[in-house]
Amino acid sequence: MLAEFTLADATPDSTTPTFVLPTSAADVTDSTRQAASWIDENWQGWVIDGLRIVFILLLALVLRAVVRKVIDKLVARMGRPSEAESDHGVLGGLLANSGVVNTERRQQRSEAIGSVLRSVASFSILGTASLMALSVLGVDLAPLLASAGVAGVAIGFGARNLVTDFLSGVFMIMEDQYGVGDEIDTGVATGTVLEVGLRVTKLRGSGGEIWYIRNGEVKRIANMSQGWGTATVDVQVGYKEDLERVEQLVAEAAEQLSKEAPYDELIWGRVKVLGVESVAVDSVQLRVEARCTPGKSAQVSRALRLRLKAAFDLAGVKLKEEAPATVPAQAAAPEVLPPSALADPSSARSLAAKPIPTQQ
Repeated sequence: MLAEFTLADATPDSTTPTFVLPTSAADVTDSTRQAASWIDENWQGWVIDGLRIVFILLLALVLRAVVRKVIDKLVARMGRPSEAESDHGVLGGLLANSGVVNTERRQQRSEAIGSVLRSVASFSILGTASLMALSVLGVDLAPLLASAGVAGVAIGFGARNLVTDFLSGVFMIMEDQYGVGDEIDTGVATGTVLEVGLRVTKLRGSGGEIWYIRNGEVKRIANMSQGWGTATVDVQVGYKEDLERVEQLVAEAAEQLSKEAPYDELIWGRVKVLGVESVAVDSVQLRVEARCTPGKSAQVSRALRLRLKAAFDLAGVKLKEEAPATVPAQAAAPEVLPPSALADPSSARSLAAKPIPTQQ
């Protein structure tokens, strides 16, 4: 007896296949003939679908390689130093610094931007190719796309802060708002930048603590290490000192300092005396300013104060007028008072002041 196992009830007009478990040699021959006939009818479609999938994947890989090559050239052009600011163009202008253009910083930013662009391009191209391959295999993409849309909306609401942090990090890198090693003030924390990420920025505080700041939460940034710094020194001299002579001494001391290592690289340009900052009864305060390497203003200020103090001591410049000596007033002679009536024990007042003797 032939045992039949049918996956679904088949009608004469139905195309649902019926699988029969063969129990004899004739049944095995018939099953083999049917399988060969089924393969012979469908192998061309399989080959065509396979070729289409291979073509889609090859096209996606070639397109991905071309896009990555274009991105690499774009990154190389953005990180290339230019001789003039006008040579930056649109691409270089994205990475141009308002202060001194640092070639290494430009290359770091361009590499970070290139990494983001390459990741986005690879995800888009390979994702589209995968969907097309599934479509060739006969997979219904409508439910998949609908589910992906719903999931995207849910993730978008749940991860809106993450998206904000990511976009803020991208623009911070593109605009070179700060970099590793910069001293910055973000409003909530101040310190040295240890790491710049697309989501968070890591700072080292003055006390050694490490701050993790989300890029989307930063509303303002003060970069104390970008471009150039200013070393400001307030010089106090006596009220009667010759200010022109004092300015000449300041200029000579500063020029000598700027020619010695390592201050020959730290001080940029000539030290300027801005003028009188304040006037007191016994002193005059002058403000001295020097443009220097960013982040080195404190070091330059200390060295400049030391040199000015030595120059003033050598030239005899007084830092404060001495107050005139005052003659101490003579002590007033004590007033000679008449003797008291109580001093005479025989006087009436002394007798009246004696205690009343007790009655025996």
